[in-house]
Amino acid sequence: MPSRPLVVDLDGTLLRSDLLFESAMAFVHSQPLHWLKPLSWLSHGKAYLKEQLAQATDIDVTVLPYDPDVLALIEAQRKEGRKIVLATASHHSLATRIAEHLKVFDDVLATSLGCNLSGTNKRDLLVAMYGERGFDYVGNALEDLSIWRVAEQAYVVNPSPGVELATQSLDNVVQVVRSGAMSVRDWYKAFRIHQWAKNALIFVPLLAAHQIGNPLLLWHGLLAFVFFGLCASGVYVINDLLDLEDDRRHPRKRYRPFASGQLSIKSGLIVFPCLLLTAFIGAWWCLPWHFVAVLATYYALTLVYSAVLKRVMALDVIALALLYTLRIIAGGAAFELELTVWMLAFSMFMFLSLALVKRYAELQVALCNGITGKTGGRDYYPADLAMLSSLGAASGYLSVMVLALYIHDSTTVVLYSHPQLIWLGCPLLLFWITRIWMLTHRGRMNDDPVVFALRDRLSLALGVMFGLIFWVAA
Repeated sequence: MPSRPLVVDLDGTLLRSDLLFESAMAFVHSQPLHWLKPLSWLSHGKAYLKEQLAQATDIDVTVLPYDPDVLALIEAQRKEGRKIVLATASHHSLATRIAEHLKVFDDVLATSLGCNLSGTNKRDLLVAMYGERGFDYVGNALEDLSIWRVAEQAYVVNPSPGVELATQSLDNVVQVVRSGAMSVRDWYKAFRIHQWAKNALIFVPLLAAHQIGNPLLLWHGLLAFVFFGLCASGVYVINDLLDLEDDRRHPRKRYRPFASGQLSIKSGLIVFPCLLLTAFIGAWWCLPWHFVAVLATYYALTLVYSAVLKRVMALDVIALALLYTLRIIAGGAAFELELTVWMLAFSMFMFLSLALVKRYAELQVALCNGITGKTGGRDYYPADLAMLSSLGAASGYLSVMVLALYIHDSTTVVLYSHPQLIWLGCPLLLFWITRIWMLTHRGRMNDDPVVFALRDRLSLALGVMFGLIFWVAA
């Protein structure tokens, strides 16, 4: 039985994340108006930055994405009676809490205010404590190379191509742990490409103006669709980075790429500004400036929503409805077509109803899990379910009333040969809204009704029938 201790790194090794980035995102999430403060802390050194972030945030270590294969390695070594040491560049208070949660470590070595325990600092401390070749080391990064060189045995976890190439010069690597590298599928999920379907609302003004056959406007619409999608994907990425802890407590969202650790926070921080820059530069180059202004408004509203509004009762669902309506406004700007008040009113009432469906579904899941207080950072309680359903159904029915009033508008008579046929769309819409709310009440709705509608055959069939009614009326 080896008497050498097994020393295990934390960030990127035992933990499929990095506590420095975790703490930074938690700080921005809780104090969005002070998001630049960590940069001033960094000017005093990394150890000081980690100290301040640890004091300013409260990371829930029980929901962090630990690597199951590394935990299995530790358990196997513990059964052989080996001493297990956690040695990390993360702050000591966080490392201690993780050790207390996992209950697999005999000792903890971590960063304190006087020393950032990374790279050569960690190597020198381990050699001073156990002697050269007096310990085995489990790590993952290039910074660990100097430690592997003085360890008796080296364990390499999920190495990047550069790390794997560097470790080929070592003669003491006994195991390479591979527990799943990031893939294109992970980025597809992080960008939520399927949510781009919502951007089809951009074409609503083109359809309403009966200009869908205009090739130039159609090309502008396709460009607007892509640029809006890139902007939205950038928003999804930064939102996921800010909502890590809330997502990890959610039964489905905990499998999202950033929450599960499949994608690193660092990679997300690099990618999201690239998406936004591509969207805005492309829109500025190819489309009217009005579209760029609407796109900027959309992005600004999403930031305010993520930072403040989503935690404010009623304002959160109104903001969501407005975000959908902004897609229609963006379409009008891209095509340089005038939007009617009927279209905007219909959109606001309809999407307010769907936003309330989303909140209702979230609260219903919380209630089934025995939660009676506020859930997921929202300003709602499960006891609000009855009120939310009343408000949501009323809003949906109001959208039908707006459609009925639109039929008698003077501009409608000009656009449609048989405007009275549009009345047939009203019962279809009433049936769909009623069905959506009944399914939600019965617990059969996921937390995104728009995605549900896109996957629901009956909803798609009703959508086709609704479109045919307008086509025949024209």
